[in-house]
Amino acid sequence: MHTNSSEMELDTVFVTLLLAAVFSSSALRQYEFVQMRMNCTDAQRYCRENYSDLASIDNSADVTELLKIVTKSADYAVWIGLMETLRSEWKWSQGDPAFYTAHDLLFRNWASNQPNNGSYYCAYMSQDGLWHDDSCNNQRSFICYNDSSKGFVLVQQSMSWRNAQSFCRANHMDLSSVRSQSENQQIQQLINTGVWIGLFRDSWEWSDKSTSSFRNWAPTEPHSNENATVLVKSGSRTGQWEDWPCNSQFTFVCQKDQFILIKQNLSWSEAMTYCRQNHVDLVSVPSPQIEQRVMNVARRASTAAVWMGLHHYCSMNMWLWLRGEVVCYQNWAAGNGTRAHDCREQRAGAIQSAGDQRWVSLPPTIRLNFICTNSEP
Repeated sequence: MHTNSSEMELDTVFVTLLLAAVFSSSALRQYEFVQMRMNCTDAQRYCRENYSDLASIDNSADVTELLKIVTKSADYAVWIGLMETLRSEWKWSQGDPAFYTAHDLLFRNWASNQPNNGSYYCAYMSQDGLWHDDSCNNQRSFICYNDSSKGFVLVQQSMSWRNAQSFCRANHMDLSSVRSQSENQQIQQLINTGVWIGLFRDSWEWSDKSTSSFRNWAPTEPHSNENATVLVKSGSRTGQWEDWPCNSQFTFVCQKDQFILIKQNLSWSEAMTYCRQNHVDLVSVPSPQIEQRVMNVARRASTAAVWMGLHHYCSMNMWLWLRGEVVCYQNWAAGNGTRAHDCREQRAGAIQSAGDQRWVSLPPTIRLNFICTNSEP
């Protein structure tokens, strides 16, 4: 059997770590408050040069965390990374990407000729289980989601979509997402009239291209012709968001992400060395939730695939993560990752940057972008 010195070195690392390593999750991003007043463009540039980007927010817990670190700001509010675009898309009120896999985030069950994408920005489910767009100000019963055993909860009070959202967040988790036909049927069995679900349409996007659709607008917000977002830090709107013209001057919050895309084209071993010298390691993907976040990062790559910390340990015909974890969760493209390899043919794992973003097995000498992690094991 032919084994070169670099593979022997990696195999030694894998044997050492195989039984000892357990994946440990940590905060997916770290927030840093910057006490300088800038317009939104200069704040964005500062964050990208010194951290990763302006802050993205996935859920109410992130809002709480941000409020803790901006108490020293003398400003009424601070910039976050949400900005208006020219695109208008349908999104879920329960916006945390960790709540979805790549496919169930995109589940839709529109009635014929729906949505019409005119002036209607909120969605309801009719008694037959089909979805329709409607004015967000109309009054309807609604479905909340509660992550306890209650699951979907029908609330028979009539409210606007925004008030229904506030009610669900205060009393349950959020307005209901519908991730599959099975969940659609569960909700349909609860209702005898049209009810709001958590689907809404907007044209706002996070500076770091995060897929989070979590929004926490204050009443009457956002307005037209104001294309950047602040988090209010005091007063009756504490924790809520307002849109302001980008040329306004505010202090701001940057983020340092757990996962960092490096747009250099390196071999797999060079990428590993780079990550270990500048961050912690090449990224591991132990679960669908982590994979969704890695996918978000990989979409910005300039190569068709992006190196992960995945390597074929040939003498045992096993795929392992660099930190030693056996590959339990996997998402290989057809024909990849499942067959035995000649040990003269080294292989490493990458995630595709477009399409369904499945994993591919490639010679480690190919030069690709790669993703580092800042998370310690």
